[in-house]
Amino acid sequence: MDFLLADFHDDLSSTVNAMLTKADVPAVARAWAAGDRSAATSMYAQLADAGICGLLIDEAHGGSSAGAVEMVVAVEQLGRHCVPGPVAESIAVLPTLLRDADVTGPLSALAEGRLATCAIAPLAPLAADAEGADIFVVTDGVLATAEVESTERSVDPTRTVSRVRPVRTLAENVDVDDAVDAGVLATAAQLLGLGQAMLSIAADYAQARKQFGRPIGSFQAVKHHLADVAIAIEMARPLVHVAALGIDGQVPEDTDVRRDVSAAKVAAAEAANLSARRSLQVLGAIGYTAEHDLSLYLTKTRALLGAWGTPAAHRSRILESLR
Repeated sequence: MDFLLADFHDDLSSTVNAMLTKADVPAVARAWAAGDRSAATSMYAQLADAGICGLLIDEAHGGSSAGAVEMVVAVEQLGRHCVPGPVAESIAVLPTLLRDADVTGPLSALAEGRLATCAIAPLAPLAADAEGADIFVVTDGVLATAEVESTERSVDPTRTVSRVRPVRTLAENVDVDDAVDAGVLATAAQLLGLGQAMLSIAADYAQARKQFGRPIGSFQAVKHHLADVAIAIEMARPLVHVAALGIDGQVPEDTDVRRDVSAAKVAAAEAANLSARRSLQVLGAIGYTAEHDLSLYLTKTRALLGAWGTPAAHRSRILESLR
């Protein structure tokens, strides 16, 4: 089995990275937090034009007919740039859920960059970023459109979570397992990107900030802090990729794909959390001020650690599979 990404995966990653660099996502995120979604709408439209929003949607509905590997490559870059909105839900969960439920009507809108969110208990009982998005809910195997009952802000200023109630039934006896796994894996990819971005911010700061006439990055303690983060990220990334291969059916038949997905989420969450803590140590208090971009990454990382299942929940899933 080949775990290395192909050249076209590198090209996909570079394309998304270049597009989001040009979009100035920190400014887009701050506008989103302030209630202005216009810049984000334009950004998602550009991603849709590049085929990113429809990676898991078939060509008949305007998608790219790609697989989970391509999805995690692209979503890692969305995490690296701290893209606001229901990323995992719009790009991974709902394309999978609607396909499995044979509810194909909304797929074209998703491929065109329409944002959507959903609630699927027990791992995701609340819908993320429901304002301005199409909302779905699955209750006891029944898929329905939904409306908001109540909304609360999260630690991430660009993210809200909402309790929703069903409005119109779309399908019954819906199997949500694949959709949930897609959400877990997409969140793990976002966390990888967030962790990598915070490491880069901290490394750049360590080279520029001087104490005692030397860059603080030359001090062994700082080097060790950042090296620990780099190792954690590089150890987590293959777990995300092998879980994606499992979802795409490119692993031996006896592979427990769900366990691999949970392992990917645990490793990515731990790596991102370590990156958040170490980068804040390197930058000091300035890193948590609203004016510094690092604060956007810190708060989004904290919010996504528990999205689509906490690390504890996924450790329990892993333990159950081993029993």
